[in-house]
Amino acid sequence: KIHQSYSPMMLIELVVLSISCSTTLVNAFVSITNGKAKISTRNSISQRYDASRQRFAMINGDGVPKSIVVIGNGMVGHKFCEKVLELDSKNEFKITTFCEEPRAAYNRMRLTEYFSKKDIDDLSMAGPYTSDGTTSWYAENEKIEIIIGDKATEIDKISKKVISEKGKEVEFDIAVIATGSFPFVPPVPGIDKDGVFVYRTIEDLENMLSYQKKYDIKSAAVIGGGLLGLEAAKAMSDIGCETHILEYSPILMSRQIDEAGHNILIKKIEGLGLKVHCSARIGAIKGGERVEGIEFSDGKEELDVGMVIVSAGIRPRDEIARKSGIEIHERGGIIVDDCLKTNEDDIYAIGEVALHKGMIYGLVAPGYQMAEVLANHLVNGEAKESFTGADMSTKLKLMGVDVASFGAYNGQHSLVWNDEFAGVYKKLFFNAEGTRLLGGILVGDATDYYKLLSLTKSQNDLSIPPSELILGSKAEESSDSVMEMQDDFQVCSCNNVNQGQLVDAIKSKGCTTMASLKSTTKAGTGCGGCEPLVKNIFTSVMKSLGKEVNTNLCEHFPHSRQELYDIIKVIRSKSFDQILHSHGTGNGCEICKPAVASILASQFNEMVLENHSTLQDTNDRALANMQRGGSYSVVPRLAGGEITPEKLISMGNIAKEYNLYTKITGGQRIDMFGAEKHELPEIWDKLVNAGFESGHAYGKSLRTVKSCVGSTWCRYGMSDSIGLAITLENRYKGLRSPHKIKGGVSGCTRECAEAQCKDFGLISTETGHDLYVCGNGGSQPKHGELLAAGIDEGTVIKYLDRMLMYYVITADRLERTARWLERMEGGIEYLKDVVINDRLGINAELENQMQFIVDTYQDEWASVVKDPKKVKSFKQFVNTDETETGIGFIKDRDQYRPINWPKNSLPLEPIQKDKVAGKIWVEMGSVEDFPVNGGATAKYGSSQIAIYRFDSRKEWYATQNVCPHKRALVLSQGILGSKGNIPKVACPLHKNTFNLQTGECLDTEEMSLLTFPVRIEDEKVMLFLPPTDELDKLLGTKSVMFGAECPSQRDFAELTPF
Repeated sequence: KIHQSYSPMMLIELVVLSISCSTTLVNAFVSITNGKAKISTRNSISQRYDASRQRFAMINGDGVPKSIVVIGNGMVGHKFCEKVLELDSKNEFKITTFCEEPRAAYNRMRLTEYFSKKDIDDLSMAGPYTSDGTTSWYAENEKIEIIIGDKATEIDKISKKVISEKGKEVEFDIAVIATGSFPFVPPVPGIDKDGVFVYRTIEDLENMLSYQKKYDIKSAAVIGGGLLGLEAAKAMSDIGCETHILEYSPILMSRQIDEAGHNILIKKIEGLGLKVHCSARIGAIKGGERVEGIEFSDGKEELDVGMVIVSAGIRPRDEIARKSGIEIHERGGIIVDDCLKTNEDDIYAIGEVALHKGMIYGLVAPGYQMAEVLANHLVNGEAKESFTGADMSTKLKLMGVDVASFGAYNGQHSLVWNDEFAGVYKKLFFNAEGTRLLGGILVGDATDYYKLLSLTKSQNDLSIPPSELILGSKAEESSDSVMEMQDDFQVCSCNNVNQGQLVDAIKSKGCTTMASLKSTTKAGTGCGGCEPLVKNIFTSVMKSLGKEVNTNLCEHFPHSRQELYDIIKVIRSKSFDQILHSHGTGNGCEICKPAVASILASQFNEMVLENHSTLQDTNDRALANMQRGGSYSVVPRLAGGEITPEKLISMGNIAKEYNLYTKITGGQRIDMFGAEKHELPEIWDKLVNAGFESGHAYGKSLRTVKSCVGSTWCRYGMSDSIGLAITLENRYKGLRSPHKIKGGVSGCTRECAEAQCKDFGLISTETGHDLYVCGNGGSQPKHGELLAAGIDEGTVIKYLDRMLMYYVITADRLERTARWLERMEGGIEYLKDVVINDRLGINAELENQMQFIVDTYQDEWASVVKDPKKVKSFKQFVNTDETETGIGFIKDRDQYRPINWPKNSLPLEPIQKDKVAGKIWVEMGSVEDFPVNGGATAKYGSSQIAIYRFDSRKEWYATQNVCPHKRALVLSQGILGSKGNIPKVACPLHKNTFNLQTGECLDTEEMSLLTFPVRIEDEKVMLFLPPTDELDKLLGTKSVMFGAECPSQRDFAELTPF
């Protein structure tokens, strides 16, 4: 083999060597070095031959990477590239990928979103696009080159080159065809008219939008009632077109559902205003140059439409194989074996262009599976796994309707539930004996999809009658009847837990809470479907023992956090009020509001201050950590602890400008303390412009991934621990979770990053990375446990995606990963089974949800500083631009910090209300100045008054802003809620709660608040108050704050500048 990297001298040497070693008559060997010929004897020929073979192996193997050319940069092609780069730790490969579109890979499954968002970057699979159509991901990965806007047209099998439409030639060692498919366009007269579009690419969508706008199209037809056809129809409807769906088959989604399921689906679709025509036989597209209507061949009434979108199936794009002499099927598709290899050595095919055992897979999941199998085969040598076919089970959300099919969804023995009123259809297929679930169809309600799918894959007989899988157990209907069930009745099929085991755990093993029962038995910690029955059994047994039971999240929700997570996932509501109305009571509180806010963030990943600011706990509401006296700390993200000198100087200048106290944290970043809330947007605007983003130190989310310097600098380092730490921190930043998450990466077993005491930690060894999980420091420190050893970076990310999302879904409120694992039945071995072996059959869903979180990440502070409305919410007072601090500052070790709280300090004494009787109505601002179901502060004289807009009760309240406990001027930032029918506010500093009607503290009799009457006049907020001089004597800031005699932090800045 002649390689371009060989020098002329090496080529001559190899040629002469091959001649001399293959001819027995040659007794001497001529080599040319430095322009001189040298004669060698036969004895030295052998030595030189061996040396040259070693040099050849070095260049073809370790010296120069093998060249992989990927033809096609769609979703599957990109996935293959990603997987190769993840697995190729030895740098054995270099990838060139041809992309004929004007931009790199994007998510075609989310094309419909482009109609509403018009944001191409949001669809990208590798980050925001640059001007040339690539992304920074390609620039940062030296081992991959992308050729944009050029189509590969031929593979020269002899010279091993891929030739493009523009004449570019790229040599390959391995070629991978991932050209995907093209839309099938039925040969209907008039199909070539202007106004007919296919639904496949961003350009297709842009052309559709442009055409609709240009000609003001009011009606459109979509040919095809499959997944993409329905998506296209919804998109056209959303832009204001009367939309018709034309399906050739008698039913929609004919590959996934049957006629009864179709009837439920069509009812839902038509309820959205779309019109469905099944068994549609199109005769012609009518019109002149442009579309004017559709004529049916069976005599049906013509449709008056101005556009036609074709989504009637796919055909494999195999033209490059045809031209290159690679074997294809007579009906299309490149024929591949279980290793995805074509009939030609070193040429492979994956995705919708590949025909495997007579099957073309039109879903992205099998394509991804092919990509992973091939990447493993190429990087790891002999295939550790092969592609033997894909599970075609699918769970979709079509126009807001759940549609799922799994296993073998046809057969003679079935049970059906068809509720036309609720819009729910279920059909399950069983073997003749009714002992095995074979498959099923779900429409309208697919909440049991993963549980049922796992049963189809189980090798065990069903432990319950088939009817209970479709109707549910009658035992679930009443907690009074659960004890009538037999002890061997299987309650939790995920973990094979029966009623007898649950009863024994409660009676004999001290399980007096739902958490301890789940931890001991593992019931309810899998898919979660059995948790209501587990709860009923628990309640019934506890009652029989004469013990009181309360496993609710709080008084407002009769559910645990996991139950609430599942409820929100099913109903898909993003409104706390709607969730509370449908599944709770009262007005919420400081417990359930942040819990729901966290769940909403982990499921929908919207900006936390977007419509949910008053649900957020103390720190999340300000996107900063509240400190003593009501000031805040500012913590930018320093991924992996890495920072450039320029950024370090920027932070120093900002801290100097605002006189902030600075400290290096244990998580390898820099905290800046002492910022007032109204200063936060201004400070963050400067930080964002300097290239920083939020560090989420305020959130129950990923905080940091600590690292040592690894092989970058350390002589003992086994890997680039800094690089991996940065990768992980940037991947999981912004992930909202039940509690904070911390990570660590150590470059060797010396463990300088202390990775084993983190929620997840990695230690690099000669064989890969050892992954530890569920450790933590804090008040109950715990060493992490080994989840997997010697794994590569790609596998690390895959396992962490699954583990972290499983934790987010199943953990209790404010439960660290260590406690979560401790209460998990089976502990680390069970977690391994779930994460590594996919015991519950949910790993694909876990990975998809994590990828959604990653893809939809946004820097919260960057969003705030660009939004004047959000910036305004940080203003200290609604009725004045004046500002003031809430605690005195002192100088300490050349920096300024808040004065210490006095030891044994007593709360602010309650103020007699008769001393501050109202005398005048005073305007404090307009209604729109106050957040819905939240509070804001008004300044009256030198006093601060907290005013609360409690819309869910249709009431307004006002109190002093100073919390009597530690005299912090912060009450307006507290969470509103109710205790019984009593409206309350929770102090954001220490969560003391106060009755908003009377001012009484609901936790202790030692404290109370002054309250003031409120009324609304012409959208103006009016308070009934005494004169300012009277109120200031009691509530003036200097009268109530600690350290009033000390200069403020800003005064220090003026007196003693740095």
